[in-house]
Amino acid sequence: MNADTQTCGRSPDSEYVELAVEVFSMLADATRIRIILALRDHGELSVNRLAEIVGKPAPSVSQHLAKLRLARIVATTREGTKVFYRLENEHARQLVADAIFQAEHSLGGTPRHHHPEFSGEATA
Repeated sequence: MNADTQTCGRSPDSEYVELAVEVFSMLADATRIRIILALRDHGELSVNRLAEIVGKPAPSVSQHLAKLRLARIVATTREGTKVFYRLENEHARQLVADAIFQAEHSLGGTPRHHHPEFSGEATA
């Protein structure tokens, strides 16, 4: 498709709306959110290390990672027999941070991310 004739990705009639729904569907799982947060905080991690961090069995984490990889949310690097996972780009990290910020708003009061001492999303 010619870039000059493409509709804006953020308009209501965008061809990307259905794909965005698929992204949200992929992120509609607490374990996957925890995986993304762990990768955000630690960079590349193995399945076993991710399993330790998120408190789930390695086979379960591996299945979630396979889905995230198919959705191009995570990417892999192989070192010998070990596979390390990392976030594909900054967008999943930002989506999760914004979702957590929205969750903080739903609790009422002034969310933590609006406090002057809030130093960034690393605490999200």
